[in-house]
Amino acid sequence: MKILRIIARLNVGGPARHVVWLTQALQSDEFQTTLIAGSIPPGEDDMGYFADENGVDPYYLREMSREISPSDIRSLIKLYRRIKAEKPDIIHTHTAKAGTLGRIAGSIYRWLTWGSLVGRPRRVRMVHTFHGHVFHSYYTPSKTRVFLAIERTLARASDRIIVLSEQQLDEINSKFRVGKREQFLIVPLGIDVDQFDLSVATRQRLRGEIGAGDNDAIVGFVGRLTEIKNISLLLQTAALMRDRLNIKFVVVGDGHLRQALEKEAASLGITENMVFLGNRTDIADIYNSLDIVALTSLNEGTPLSLIEAMAAGKPVISTAVGGVKDLLGKKLDERDAFAVCERGVRVDSFEPSDFQAGLSFLIENDGLRNETAERGKEFIRSRYSKQRLIEDIKRLYRELNSE
Repeated sequence: MKILRIIARLNVGGPARHVVWLTQALQSDEFQTTLIAGSIPPGEDDMGYFADENGVDPYYLREMSREISPSDIRSLIKLYRRIKAEKPDIIHTHTAKAGTLGRIAGSIYRWLTWGSLVGRPRRVRMVHTFHGHVFHSYYTPSKTRVFLAIERTLARASDRIIVLSEQQLDEINSKFRVGKREQFLIVPLGIDVDQFDLSVATRQRLRGEIGAGDNDAIVGFVGRLTEIKNISLLLQTAALMRDRLNIKFVVVGDGHLRQALEKEAASLGITENMVFLGNRTDIADIYNSLDIVALTSLNEGTPLSLIEAMAAGKPVISTAVGGVKDLLGKKLDERDAFAVCERGVRVDSFEPSDFQAGLSFLIENDGLRNETAERGKEFIRSRYSKQRLIEDIKRLYRELNSE
């Protein structure tokens, strides 16, 4: 079974790991997979090294990138030619741009044949995975409406649409009316859970690097420094807590907003307690060194940083966006500013005072941190393993190929 997997770019984040793992695993007597990836725009970091480490050699389509541009026409033509050369059984697209160009090129390949005249187009199945969506908080209302119209149209060409969580399914299908319910399949993310089994010694490395004492609580954000991550909320929360000498904040990751965020931290007077570490390859060690992982996003699919934090046995606090609600579980205790859930603390607003209240409550309650972290670790390791992801996708491909 020949699989053609397409992603807009291998930038730092969960989707790049996802497609590399699937491409690596689906090379056997049963499956043959080719990965096509676009180029990395300025201000984003390249994860091509992750493909190299896993023995995956992508076909790079330099014209294809995140933003809309005239080069998209060239990308579409090259994708069509590649599809025609590969003759895949399944075209599986990931992320919005690749989903658009890949499914248009796939539809042209499917129908641009003499067989279409007698109702026999080429037999190729098309699958799209929503790792997140751009239907709010990314673009202007007018541009968002255009993207939504495109996705509704492309859904008609899709044999299956994959989402990462129940919450994401509700948003994309029920709220934004993309596709038919029977097209959708929930396939949660998968990670290499074993990499988070670390010794106590690794915990001390970061603490020494940032000058944190044994009794200091380290609150960390891990991810790209982009608008959608709403990192200003974390900075403003830190400003409200700057008089507490036993708390340090770290931001792990990079992006085009880093300089602006560092200036904002300086203007808030929190530079002593807010450390920007940039991108790190020792990410498992980083998680092991943190006491709490915080996420402040405006929009998410299923955030990799929370999944990894929970796999590492760390308590988490997050804004209530996208698949976060599914990760944190049902509410156990409702407060004015936040909710205590089975596997973490959830903040339903974007107010710094509310986030600060939830974070303070988590810091001050040892039992809560331990209980939610243990439940989170068990939940992730039972449902979000890399092997489970691979088996879910194999099962889907076999079903599509037999239809």
